[in-house]
This record gives sequence, structure tokens and C-alpha cells, in this order.
Amino acid sequence: MLTTWRYTLSSLRGQIIGWGLGIAALGLILVPFYDVFMDQQQDFLEMIENYPPEFLAFFGGDAAAIVTPEGYLGMYGFSLLPIILGIFAVLAGSGLLASDEESGRLDLIVAHPVGRTGLFWGRALAFVAASIAILALGWLGFSVLLGGSSLDVSWGQMALPFLPLLAQTLIYGAIALLLSLLLPSRRLAATGAGIVLVTSYFLTSMASLNKSLSTVARFLPYEYFQGGDALAGIDWASLLGLLGVTAVLAGLAWWRFERRDIRVAGEGGWRLPHLRRLKGLREALRGA
Repeated sequence: MLTTWRYTLSSLRGQIIGWGLGIAALGLILVPFYDVFMDQQQDFLEMIENYPPEFLAFFGGDAAAIVTPEGYLGMYGFSLLPIILGIFAVLAGSGLLASDEESGRLDLIVAHPVGRTGLFWGRALAFVAASIAILALGWLGFSVLLGGSSLDVSWGQMALPFLPLLAQTLIYGAIALLLSLLLPSRRLAATGAGIVLVTSYFLTSMASLNKSLSTVARFLPYEYFQGGDALAGIDWASLLGLLGVTAVLAGLAWWRFERRDIRVAGEGGWRLPHLRRLKGLREALRGA
């Protein structure tokens, strides 16, 4: 399993650097800009007050809270990071096993003296390590200029919002991984997980405008994302709940991987017997 972990983490090295530096660059822009924001606070507040109330509600802020470090970082930084990192999670999670299967390499790998359990968890834990590495780079980008900024936030406090962000990344990766073992192709798995990602973000954001959506939103991951509010303290119940669901999804994916037949190459089919019989009947009618 350790060899698989090292190999998979090495293959994710480019993504770690690319996504990590991208988030770090966002932090390098936002942290010093807070001083400009506060110098022109009145102008910004007047501009924000002219926004439709629905706009602020969608991003979970208000004119009074946005001048605080929690509100500023939450609205301009952390509100969109679950979507940004969710794209990485969906692509990486759906390809952990399915990409090698569709290219014809996976059956050759499992032919060697390596168990399916070791292969699965080696790759899954490498995805966890890659996610942590990306967020660590992002945290450095958000923290390195704190000393010269009027943001009253320490390096330790700045790390707090990245914990709920890690939980969001892992749960979308687990969803994509499970779907890649249930659906015929990686493409369909990534599409399905992407739909969950976007739906979770928009429905949860719109729930503050339409209370009837709150019932649906509480079953979606983004509902439990704290964002900048985590600077004041972590909601451990939500964080541990998301990590628990992630562990269950990963366990189901492992169970499915242990029991499924591995394709030699290419995308699979739905394997629905009724469809096969219908296809056979259609071919028989053509022959008649």
C-alpha cells in the first residue's frame, strides 16, 4: 500500500503545485487588499448597500459584517473555494481507479502481487495527502503577508477555515470515486459528482433567499461549510459529520471495488439485462 501511495502522490505532484499555488496567489491578493478596503471603507459600504439584498444573502454576508476579517475573507475568498477545489476533487477522485481501468493498465496492476484493498486505500490516502498539500500551500499564501496587514488574524487562526475546506474537498472526491465504480465511465462519474457539487453550492446559497429550499440544503455538503466564520472557531459537529460521511462513501467505494470485475480497457456499459434483451430482440427482428 505504501508503494501505491507514493506512486499516486507522485502522479498528483503537478496538480498539487498548480492548485496550491493558485489558491496561494488568491491569498496574496486578498490579504494586502484588506488595507485598501478599509481605507475606502465608506465608499465600499455605500456601494455594497446599493447591491440587491439577494446578492449579499446569496454569498452569506451583509454590509455590516463584510468589514470584519471573517466577513471579508468569507465573501471574497472562502465562499468560492469549495467550488474551485471541488473541481480538483471531482477530477482526481473520479480518475483514481477509473482512468487506469479505461486505459487498460488496471488489470495489469492487479495481476501483480498487490491486493485490491492495498491498491484502493493507497490511492485514496494519496488523494487525501494531495488535498492537504494543496491547502497547506494555500494557507501559506493567505498567511505570509499577515504581518504587514491590518487583518487581526494570526497564522494559526488563518488555518481554521482551511479545515472545513478540506472536509469539502474530501467529500466531493469520495463522491466522485464511488460514482466511478458504479457508473460505466469516468466521464459519467465526473459529470455526476460535478452536478452534486454545483447543486450543493447553488441550492445552499439560495436557501437564504427561499426558506423552502432549506429542507433540501441540509442534505448537501455546502450547507455545513463555515468559510470565513471559522476564524472565530470551528463548528466541530459539522466538520466531523462531513468527515464521517466521507469515510462511509470511501468504505462503500472500497466494497464495490473489491467485488466488481475490472474492464480490460475502454468505457463500460450499464449492464442492464432488460436493455440487452431488447437489443437482442431488435437484432433478431432486423435479421427476420
